[in-house]
Amino acid sequence: MEALLSFERTGRGVAGRLTAALRTAIEEGRLTAGTRLPSSRELATELGVSRGVVVEAYEQLIAEGWLTGRRGSGTTVTSAGQPHDASARDSFVPAGPLPLRPGIPDLGLFPRVAWRRAYESVLTTMRDTDLDYGDPAGPAAVREQLAAYLRRVRAARLAAADLLLTSGAAHAFSLVGMVLRAAGHRAVAIEDPGSQGIREQLAHALTVRPVPVDEEGLDVAALARTDVRAVVVTPAHQFPTGSVLSPTRRAELIAWARRTGGVIIEDDYDAEFRYDRDPVGCVQGVAPDVTIYIGSTSKALAPALRLGWLSAPVRHLAAIRTKRRSIDLGGPVLEQHAFANLVGSGAYDRHLRRARRAYRIRRDALVAALETQLPGLRIHGVAAGLHLVLDLPPGSDDVAVAAAASRAGLGPLALSACRMVDGPPGLVLGYAASTPDELAAATVTLAAVIHHPPSR
Repeated sequence: MEALLSFERTGRGVAGRLTAALRTAIEEGRLTAGTRLPSSRELATELGVSRGVVVEAYEQLIAEGWLTGRRGSGTTVTSAGQPHDASARDSFVPAGPLPLRPGIPDLGLFPRVAWRRAYESVLTTMRDTDLDYGDPAGPAAVREQLAAYLRRVRAARLAAADLLLTSGAAHAFSLVGMVLRAAGHRAVAIEDPGSQGIREQLAHALTVRPVPVDEEGLDVAALARTDVRAVVVTPAHQFPTGSVLSPTRRAELIAWARRTGGVIIEDDYDAEFRYDRDPVGCVQGVAPDVTIYIGSTSKALAPALRLGWLSAPVRHLAAIRTKRRSIDLGGPVLEQHAFANLVGSGAYDRHLRRARRAYRIRRDALVAALETQLPGLRIHGVAAGLHLVLDLPPGSDDVAVAAAASRAGLGPLALSACRMVDGPPGLVLGYAASTPDELAAATVTLAAVIHHPPSR
């Protein structure tokens, strides 16, 4: 493989250069369809780069359709000469609520009765003109209801005019990336470890640079040493480590943004779910002048609704509204009104209280099972959210462990898949979508995988 790939292996952007080299090798026919590529560890050793660099390159080319990654079969070249996007889309199969899969709520808790009532109420009462093309930011009445909720629950400082409704958080991040690019930004910083999905959404417009995270959240001093002027943070519950951005770091982050003319992109992705700590208000509520605030119903209700929102400082909001209009003219108005009805009736709060009680019980069950089956391995990030992190013994290959667990019917995420820079191995384990008994059984299976690690 080394002879097939010519690229600069030092400095910044190594993953991007490796991605381009692999893509070129496929386009030129030097890597033909059906060729099985080395494992990420093997190729990293051969090329003299970190395994995270290879993992990122493989993931990007899989997303583009050049490569295919299958459980137990490794990574293979899909096509030689053109990406296979259509086939990749056609063959997409959701992972489903596998035990220990992070990132999804219990879809069985979706408040179907309350949602049906809300939807029927909207259909009965809305005017005919509400079904016309409307404001691409979303109906004013919906934004009024949402703004009141965010002020009450998240201590946000915003009005309806500051909000734009989106088709989920991923849509919001894509819009923000394009607008920042047009405003002159060329790079964005992201927490490391952090969300792979957000990296991909922003990478369409901007170069993504990692900034380390520790027990106090984002390392603002490390951010300040870069020339980046935009950063994504998950301050209320860092993904995936679970740390909370400390008051000192919050103040430092806001000071950095105001000093440099930078922008904070706050992902408030699961702040509704906390168990062992007081609620933490959003950064936007303290610094609305430098914060783009993003949220959605994907963790609180269901990803399939594709309901999200963002607020932004005045200097960015007009451009975001214009970009939204040029792309799709707005979102699903009926669903947006139904959500506002759910919030206004109190049904949304009741649903969240019910879900919070269930998730706490499941969190406790998973922690107890891990302490029994895998004593001595550190568990952290348990105070809030829908997942926790299990550290693996030093030297473990968490990607291989996660793959083996997947073959056994589980859905953990390798911590290294969330990293751009190498770090200690671990697993991100979700608990929201499984019962306590299912979590106990899954932990027995996971322990067997960890005690007999696979080779790659």
